[in-house]
Amino acid sequence: MRQLSTSLLSLAILAVLPQSSSLLYAQRPGDDRPGRGERGFQRPDGPPPFSPFLDLFDTDRDGEISAAEIKNAAGIIRKLDKNRDGQITPDELGPPPGERGFRGPGGPNRQTIKLVKEFDKDGNGRLDVAERKAARASLANRQNGGRPGRRRGPQNRPSVSPGPKVSPADVQSISDAPLYQRNVLRTLFLEFENEDWEAELAAFKETDVEVPATVTVDGKKYPGVGVKFRGMSSFHHVPAGHKRSLNLSVDFIDDTQRLYGYKTLNLLNCNGDPSMMSTVLYSHLASAHLPVPQANFVKVVINGRSWGVYANVEQFNKQFIAKHYGTTEGARWKVSGNPQADGGLRYLGEDVAGYRERFEIKSKDRPESWQALIALCRTLDKTPPEKLEAALKPILDVDGLLWFLAFDVALVNSDGYWTRASDYSIYLDPKGKFHILPHDMNEAMREGRPGPPGGLAGRSGPGERPGFQRPGPGGQRPNGQPGRPGFQRPDFRRRGFQGRNRRGGFGRPGGGPPGGPGGPGGGHGGVDLEPLVGLDNPRMPLRSKVLAVPALKQRYLQHVRTIAATSLDWKTLGPVVAQCRALLIKEVEADTRKLEPFEAFLAVTSDGAASRQGQPQGPSLRGFADQRRRFLLDHADIKKLPRQ
Repeated sequence: MRQLSTSLLSLAILAVLPQSSSLLYAQRPGDDRPGRGERGFQRPDGPPPFSPFLDLFDTDRDGEISAAEIKNAAGIIRKLDKNRDGQITPDELGPPPGERGFRGPGGPNRQTIKLVKEFDKDGNGRLDVAERKAARASLANRQNGGRPGRRRGPQNRPSVSPGPKVSPADVQSISDAPLYQRNVLRTLFLEFENEDWEAELAAFKETDVEVPATVTVDGKKYPGVGVKFRGMSSFHHVPAGHKRSLNLSVDFIDDTQRLYGYKTLNLLNCNGDPSMMSTVLYSHLASAHLPVPQANFVKVVINGRSWGVYANVEQFNKQFIAKHYGTTEGARWKVSGNPQADGGLRYLGEDVAGYRERFEIKSKDRPESWQALIALCRTLDKTPPEKLEAALKPILDVDGLLWFLAFDVALVNSDGYWTRASDYSIYLDPKGKFHILPHDMNEAMREGRPGPPGGLAGRSGPGERPGFQRPGPGGQRPNGQPGRPGFQRPDFRRRGFQGRNRRGGFGRPGGGPPGGPGGPGGGHGGVDLEPLVGLDNPRMPLRSKVLAVPALKQRYLQHVRTIAATSLDWKTLGPVVAQCRALLIKEVEADTRKLEPFEAFLAVTSDGAASRQGQPQGPSLRGFADQRRRFLLDHADIKKLPRQ
């Protein structure tokens, strides 16, 4: 087994880091500068892909390696030497057994910086202007001058400028319509105490500090609403001055305060979605078959200036549970989105620690809730296919799961379970039955972005994490070493950190199947995404185990057929798109903070059937619906289903 001396490695790293600090920033996935492929993957004429090994030293997650981080690199290397033998083996570079590989900044493990308790001098549980000023100063010192977040993503966004002035007297009151009614466009007015509210929200993004604002809706004022920037790519990929996603806690100061019955609002900037409709359409279509967060559109005005249209999405909380299940009891988990996530419900053994790292409990933390979750994972893993349906029936809403999986793939949710094993919600009801529910619906119903010729995608199997291999038979890696999902033997070569077995590793040119990580879908799918993607992927037992049962596989395919035949029929979907387009078109054109050109909105929401494949904004929604519907209804596995 290859071993690396910690002292020699420290010297090598310290020598190369000063030259690598800007390289790391330039090569993180998502960088769209010349020479980069989609999400920063390598083009044939571009530089090599970014190194997850260097990523270990980017401790403040700002996309660069600072002088302070270079100084601390030797200490980080010493910590890698877990048995203190002066050498680092591949096993020590990898995650502990049962854990996923290199972690991004997201997920339940990300650390929230606790500032409220430290700076709350008057003890009221929140920070006023003076207290926040002191907290920001302290935070800036802790960051050693580092930037609070990464700024990457498309470099050709529209330029920004202050939006038109708008006052509550300028807008019509819509007090007779529910908060999430799709055919109305409310205006939400936010008034912050400080003019530099945007910088303040950015500074406190990864902390427990909420910034209070007065919110006015339909002529009624709601004081003391807590506001935070939310999201990962929707924040880190969006420069200051552009529209960022917002979270509003209506009950921040007054725990009885509600806005049309709701205490939390999620306002999404629709990053990467020129139609701005993905979340709203997904919610509309899926709601006919399973509980799903409601969604519509709102216009946001901040300190008297328009910030344009946002998607307004319902929170997964007790209110949501009460509406759909008639109780507020039970356990709720959020499975945070991350390209390297491992929240697919695979069995990790009986130790709860591994599950806590992957699933963020949002309800009261009870040991019995975790034991039930472990039991579900164990049942999925250990039960033979011929007995699995009967074993799952008392502990899992199986038909709800099949609808969840069907919409995930039929609408090609590129943030979905099929590709990331994350970005969904789990509810355990008081009777002990689990329910799997959609969460992130913002990147669906569009053509998959082209996959790279190699680099991180390699030859990963359908639905797998780009650049990571499945464990081989018997829990071994394909290269014969003891296996741990999500990690390969390191090989320090001139192309960066690569897997020794490079068939599916970092840096080797190659390609995968269409619609998969190495093919035209680029890991994000496309109109030809296979409905049975991921059936051999151990990271996703809700697909690989459940759909291995012939009867459940047939029911799943019948659900996919129903979605294709009805939901994707333009006679059904077209009027909804047209209604949303008419509601938004003037506001999108006037929006000075939008993330995509107005022309892209017009193209993607047009009624034309012709595909715009190959253009940056992708095809029209109609192009997607027509092509996806045709592909699914013509698919061999769907055509041979019995007639209903």
